[in-house]
Amino acid sequence: MLMDADAQQLMEALKTLAPLPTPDAVAADYRAEQMAKLAMREKDFVAVDRVETFEIVGQDGPVTVRLYIDGADAALRPVLIYMHGGGFVICNIDTHDAFCRRLAQETGCAVLSVDYRLAPEHPYPAGFNDACDALIWAASDAAAAEGIDPTRIAVGGDSAGGAFAAALAQWARDTGGPKIAHQLMIYPVINNDFTTASYKQNANDYYLTTEAMRWFWRQYLGDENAFSDSYAAPGRASDLSGLPPATIVTASFDPLRDEGIDYARRLEAAGVPVEYRDYAAFHGFAGMEMLKSAQDSRAFIVARLKAAL
Repeated sequence: MLMDADAQQLMEALKTLAPLPTPDAVAADYRAEQMAKLAMREKDFVAVDRVETFEIVGQDGPVTVRLYIDGADAALRPVLIYMHGGGFVICNIDTHDAFCRRLAQETGCAVLSVDYRLAPEHPYPAGFNDACDALIWAASDAAAAEGIDPTRIAVGGDSAGGAFAAALAQWARDTGGPKIAHQLMIYPVINNDFTTASYKQNANDYYLTTEAMRWFWRQYLGDENAFSDSYAAPGRASDLSGLPPATIVTASFDPLRDEGIDYARRLEAAGVPVEYRDYAAFHGFAGMEMLKSAQDSRAFIVARLKAAL
């Protein structure tokens, strides 16, 4: 298999424009550098009728969220709770603003983007706790007052955010939490297991590297090999039964490819309805609107969310 030509060209540019952390990188410095570069890029504005940023009450303090609703009708809308990617260390609701706007515009759902706390200043479970708080809020009367139907909730995210989505689905099942109708995982971080074939095949040449993923896990857990519960690494869960239907997207040229595929197969084996697509691109492609693979994957995601909600 060959990478799509447009993805190949963009990937080579990103290696220079947005390099990944070195093993000895200081997280705060790396984040500042990357966020400065992201702030300088041309903004891809997508018109949405209502965009509001506010705080909700969380177990560890206030959590900032951004709500997107497109359309002027007063009917309650299903909601997608969206957690951004960035290796648990970088990015925020601004970096994923255009993607969330498109999802709101094309699905007709409300989208609630969560500005969760970042590692290493806030290691696991801080960011996950923020995601749990957003789920609890989405099922509340306060959410209904904002135009959200608290009985139709999906969770989703890309990369690290995909890990949160998978973990939220497990947590809600385990604790009797709010009912989740669907889980969306875009090239999710599922496990800190660096022995898969895709970690070896895609170790160095396709933007995201195995070395960088080891660094991100160290920031999140304190040790890249730390054993942790399945809410930190959802692939560690022994029982995947009773989880909501799932949509999983992976990139062929991504160290994380095989853990996404494995999670899809395990969900299916546990009786969970799941649809999975792999695209001939690199990690991070879904938010890059100029790529055909990004457009195609979003069309797939939108169709799945519409059917589910």
